[in-house]
Order: sequence, then structure tokens, then C-alpha cells
Amino acid sequence: MRQPKRMIHVVSSWVRRQPPKVKAFLAVVTGMLALVLLRAIVHDHDNLFVAAEAVHSIGISVLIYKLMREKTCAGLSLKTQELTAMFLAVRLYCSFVMEYDIHTVLDLATLATTSWVIFMIRFKLKSSYMEDKDNFAMYYVVVPCVVLALLIHPSTSHHIINRIFWAFCVYLEAVSVLPQLRVMQNTKVVEPFTAHYVFALGVARFLSCAHWVLQVLDSRGHLLTALGFGLWPSMVLISEIVQTFILADFCYYYMKSVFGGQLVLRLPSGVV
Repeated sequence: MRQPKRMIHVVSSWVRRQPPKVKAFLAVVTGMLALVLLRAIVHDHDNLFVAAEAVHSIGISVLIYKLMREKTCAGLSLKTQELTAMFLAVRLYCSFVMEYDIHTVLDLATLATTSWVIFMIRFKLKSSYMEDKDNFAMYYVVVPCVVLALLIHPSTSHHIINRIFWAFCVYLEAVSVLPQLRVMQNTKVVEPFTAHYVFALGVARFLSCAHWVLQVLDSRGHLLTALGFGLWPSMVLISEIVQTFILADFCYYYMKSVFGGQLVLRLPSGVV
């Protein structure tokens, strides 16, 4: 067991010494290799999207376990939970009026558990809520998402309001984790359950991104046409990629911490 740990330490130390451009290149190459692997082992790529929603639900379940076991919400961002509930509620509405399927059921379950987490933070465990650390202004993400949704949305046959709502939830989901990252940036120390939750979000975002990229490749670009015309198809892919890269740096340090046998994740300056 020591040999793998030593190898991981050597590799992580080498990566840490590289300039930002090399790190970015390595991240892109790693992502591409992961996509190739997923394409080879997952035949129905729609299962990746279901898996992404399932992993998100698992992440929420980890939070529930933390709140029930430790009776504290320290280190959690109420604003991220509220943004999550917001985009899930909008996406659930769009799912009901546009395409009722398995995603509707998963979103409903995730919204219910997210609402419970919000209730616990706001009322039951309010005394442990780190409000001074959770200082990311929500309008910094909500307002730009609204403006983008008004300007760039699907050109399908659905009602204009539904198309704008659909675009809004896609954009908001991409940046909903930013307040949680600000909390971790302010504290620098991330306790295990919060780290597991954010890592689950990172995995979910990667699987969702992989689903869209592989679907585009398999359809030879026809999926983009099916999504509509103009800038909207590109914005869907960009949103998925943004979500993935927002959490990529944290996921790297999470894996490094896990393989190093550390229970508490300590983030260096500049991360998230």
C-alpha cells in the first residue's frame, strides 16, 4: 500500500510544480482520456445523465447524514442550497410541461432533500451556520443568468416562457456551487462530509458534461441542431464545461487528500 501512496505523492508533487498552462493542459488531457474510457464502457450515453443526477442525490444524502449525525451545518453554504433549489424547481417545472420522464422523478427527489437541508440550516441548526463566511452575493449569479436566458434560449416549438425558464435553469446550475466554494475559500479547512458533498457535485458535473459531449460526437453534431438554432446549442455545452472546470481544482485536492489518508481537507491559497 505504501508504494501506490508514494507514487501518488511523487506525481502530485510534480504536477504542483508545473506552471498554470501545463496544469491546464494536463487537466484537458485527463478529461479527454476519461471521455474515451466512458465512451468505451457505457453504450447508452443517456445513462450518464441519469448517473449524474443520481450522484447529485447521493451528495445531498451525505449532507443530510452530516446534519443528522453532527447536528451542525458549519462549512455549508445556505446560498448554494437555495440556488440549487431554485434551478431544480425551474427544471422540474420545465420537465413537467415539456418532457416528463425519469429525470422528473430524480429532480423531484433531489429538490425535496435540498429543501430539507435548507430548512435545517435556516431553522434547526441556525446557531452553527457560518453566515459571515457565506458572503457571496446571490444576485451576482442570478441576474446574469436571467439576462442570458432572455437573450439566448432554445428555439424549439415550446412556449417562449418555458424556453426562457429552461435556459435559466441550465445557466444557474452551472454556477450554483460558487457560494459553497467561497465558504471553503474563506475557511481554508473543509471537514469530511462537506468535502464528500462537493466532490459528488464535481463527479455529477463531469458525468453530465460527458453525456452531452458524447451525445454530440455520436450524433455527429445532429444533436446540436435538435436543440435549436443560434447560440443556444453552444451555450448548453459551454455551461456543462464551465460546471466541470469550476470544481476540477477542488476535486484534484480532494483525491490527493483521500489517497494521502487525511480526513480533513486543507486547501492551499488560490484554490477555489
